Amino acid sequence: MPDLWMPGATRLDIGDHAPTDGGPAKAVAHVTWDRNASAAEPADLVPYENLVTYFGRNPDGKAAAPHLLWDPFTGRLTQFHPADSRSKSLVDRAGGTRTNRAGSVVLQIEALFFPYCRVDGTVYARLRDAPCTGWAALREWVHSWGVPNVWPMGQPTAFTGHRDESVWERQAGWYAHAHVPENDHTDPGSWPDFADVPAPGRPTHEPFPGSGFFVPGRRSPVIAAMHARLVAVGCDRYRTHTNVDVWGSGDRASYAAWQRKLGYSGDDADGVPGRTSWNKLQVPRV
Repeated sequence: MPDLWMPGATRLDIGDHAPTDGGPAKAVAHVTWDRNASAAEPADLVPYENLVTYFGRNPDGKAAAPHLLWDPFTGRLTQFHPADSRSKSLVDRAGGTRTNRAGSVVLQIEALFFPYCRVDGTVYARLRDAPCTGWAALREWVHSWGVPNVWPMGQPTAFTGHRDESVWERQAGWYAHAHVPENDHTDPGSWPDFADVPAPGRPTHEPFPGSGFFVPGRRSPVIAAMHARLVAVGCDRYRTHTNVDVWGSGDRASYAAWQRKLGYSGDDADGVPGRTSWNKLQVPRV
């Protein structure tokens, strides 16, 4: 059986589990859309922790919580419902299809994003323009639940609605919130390509790049993915969560915490990654 809780995601079980109805396996793509911004007036991205608190602890947020909150800038993930439970991010009107339950699974993913959000000085008009760190691992887990790599109503490319209840009820695959019957939202506007999923046989975790890779100032999406994994496994010793793709003192302190968690001590827990500890961290392929 696939993992009920996505490996590498922080687990924050809010309870209120309920079964789905069976049928074609589905995933639903959302964005959080926390602020209204524009090209002329961009706005800073809302902190990830705010959304974790909202969905995980606020009564109003719990009532609309997805399965997973995904930060496409750092790869952080928090899961609120197990895969075999329905979540509540879709409007479900009386009568008609039971939107949140209409499949063997209906896995709902909220990406932390709104159009023209600003992150570290860069403005992103579309989700697919973001780094989309962690997408490969996320897709791998969703696919493990039988959701095929297809968009039955077309991959979203704009904030427009297109709904067909007969397609929704009969075809497995990925759906935009803009595709779901009984709903009027038009998100996510865009989503990363399935081509970004590792090809069969390609490793799903980053291979060890060598100790010499980890030098002060090194910038790489691999470091951002490592940052997310260290946070996910409870080894967050960062003072800030800016410049997550640059190796620095926070990375070294957090990696040393990971080494100590594995039982290393002394010079073996100096914060410089080694092959064995790196492989055990399972940094998602970027």
